[in-house]
Amino acid sequence: MKSSALFVLAAVILFGFVSVAGAAEPYKVGAVFAVTGPASWLGEPEKNTVKMIEEEINANGGINGRPLEIIVEDTVGEEAKTVLAVKKLITREKVCAIVGPSRSGTTMAVVPIAERYKVPLISCAAAEAIIKPVKKWVFKTPQSDADAVRRIYEKCQEMKIDKIAIMSGTTGFGKAGRDQLKKLAAEYGMTIVADETYGPKDTDMTAQLTKIKATKAQAIVNWSIVPAQTTVIKNRSQLGIKIPLFQSHGFGNVKYARTAGAAADGVMCPAGRLLAVDTLPDDNPQKALLAKYKKDYETKFKADASTFGGHAFDAIMLVVEALKAVGDDKAKIRDYIENKKGFVGTGGIFNFSATDHVGLDKTAFEMLMVKDGNFVVAK
Repeated sequence: MKSSALFVLAAVILFGFVSVAGAAEPYKVGAVFAVTGPASWLGEPEKNTVKMIEEEINANGGINGRPLEIIVEDTVGEEAKTVLAVKKLITREKVCAIVGPSRSGTTMAVVPIAERYKVPLISCAAAEAIIKPVKKWVFKTPQSDADAVRRIYEKCQEMKIDKIAIMSGTTGFGKAGRDQLKKLAAEYGMTIVADETYGPKDTDMTAQLTKIKATKAQAIVNWSIVPAQTTVIKNRSQLGIKIPLFQSHGFGNVKYARTAGAAADGVMCPAGRLLAVDTLPDDNPQKALLAKYKKDYETKFKADASTFGGHAFDAIMLVVEALKAVGDDKAKIRDYIENKKGFVGTGGIFNFSATDHVGLDKTAFEMLMVKDGNFVVAK
């Protein structure tokens, strides 16, 4: 009896070793997000999204019979930490691709690293400078800031507005947006009558808005990704400023609107269709995907889905599709993404090419308006 027990034990141990030895190696993908820090409103939903996708894929057998392992690094939204995180993922973890970073400035800081090590990087940040001029190994999923400006200026023309005041944060995203607002103003017949900036840690915009109030501005355009967006809204209301306020697509989290309370009603922003999915016609090619992502995210995390989590969804699903098609060869993943057409994502329908590493244009945006703490399509 004793020898039989020992035999069984030995067999179990041997089987365990064989199982481990024969286990498929995971596909390792890196992710760099501002999970904590002032840009956590971007990074937290991005992290949640990619881990949700990882769990779902592995629960269904993985990719090509191999598990998906997404290694998330928290950048805290800082360039130095992002550089270290990306180098770690490439040299130590040996990832086949990286999704993120969350912010434009941190993305620009690691573009040279992705290019040097020849690792596909799919950014979740919006600045057009990330992919213009084209970098061989770098892509992005958010709609470009230049197209967001075009949609705002088109709405201004529709509203007979031609004099605007601009406000912008001094982050990479804010600076890039400010540049586009100034660059495209003449093309749309806009005169910028005030140009105010603020730091990411500023907590009061009364001084900037008081200067704007003294001008002939017919609308304000605020360009930021930090929580100070809500401060602009509140201070505008406190000063009794009645002219329209446009936010950038960095306003694409309903938490921003709800934090500002009733003062946010009427604020407009260009954004992807995720935030207004319930208003889309049933034949919209994005609607089914948007509705599923929104339901899955909100059910799992008990929080509202945001466009930022959507950017991460698009980035990781591009990598997943590439892994299914070509495996984890970095060059083949890069080539697959660059040639991907008709990819339906939360941000739009992507058509990448050798000269276009975002694959979207201004038609990916809807102009939304805040109404009672929610986003609706602006009329």
